[in-house]
Amino acid sequence: MTDPKTPVIALVGSESLMGRELRDIAATSTPEIALKLIAAEDEQPGALTRVGDVPAVVSGLDAESLAGARAVVLAGDTESARKALELLDANEDTAVIDLTGFAEERPDARLRAPLVEAGAGEAETEDGAGARVHVIAHPAAIALALFLRRLHAHDPILRSVVEIFAPASEHDMRGVKELQQQTISLLSFQSLPRAVFDAQLSFNMLPRYGEEAPASLEDTELRIERHLATLLALPGEGSGAPLPSLRLIQAPVFHGYSISAWVEFDGNPGIEALEASLAVGPIEVRTGEFEPPTNVGQAGQGGIAVGAVSVDRNNPEACWFWLVADNLRLAAENAAEVARQLP
Repeated sequence: MTDPKTPVIALVGSESLMGRELRDIAATSTPEIALKLIAAEDEQPGALTRVGDVPAVVSGLDAESLAGARAVVLAGDTESARKALELLDANEDTAVIDLTGFAEERPDARLRAPLVEAGAGEAETEDGAGARVHVIAHPAAIALALFLRRLHAHDPILRSVVEIFAPASEHDMRGVKELQQQTISLLSFQSLPRAVFDAQLSFNMLPRYGEEAPASLEDTELRIERHLATLLALPGEGSGAPLPSLRLIQAPVFHGYSISAWVEFDGNPGIEALEASLAVGPIEVRTGEFEPPTNVGQAGQGGIAVGAVSVDRNNPEACWFWLVADNLRLAAENAAEVARQLP
């Protein structure tokens, strides 16, 4: 049973993939996170569901449902984020934790990634916790910041090139369902649904979406780059790692980011030294005697996993790395940590 003194966190978009991930984290969180579930614009209020083993009813999105919450987490669609922010603008005591990116351009917004900030020192954490609107950084930017800052702290990086393979779940259940339906349609020789990607994603890789797609892969790529630049500039260990040349590719997978990174050092210390320096905190390292990590194997796991480290055959000062991360879990665990830090 929830302690009545535990601050309540209102979760808008509780049935989204991100919302469900936060519900899973809250069910096992220490200290406890008390969630109040609120439907996004495309969800049905009044539904009976669970947070862990505890039954919960999903409320409608209105001023009454948000009243009394210590913070409101935005995890649904952009319309529900817009409506929630409008309802909250008159209440400066309620913090906002934005997982949609909708509030990013607000003057009172602060980009947050507690897993990265942990290396920036106490002052940075306290400064972030004092903000009102907390925009959680893109999970690919968080993954790369963890990796590059840790490398740079021990072995200075000269330059790097990164290819990010994005999953369909970055578009919530709409993306997952479209990839599933495209696969079924291709195997049964039927026309393909194209509402999300406006292109064939099933059995295919996309450097850009079709012209009628509601979102742009290029815009997401720029957002990752923008967030990564901010996270790499945070003070503390690994600060100042050079921004990589970056390319985002849409992969025909349901969940999890896979990242191929080429890194050139100012004196390559060797694979064993690099693996040893990386293996700390939220970074799991798979050394050569183990199978490399995969996005499927990383599902439901926090942090990032790194493996398949090898020296570039054409440049002895450079190495290749393979990174994976559960995109939903990585973003949700950073949002949960922001909630725990709130005064």
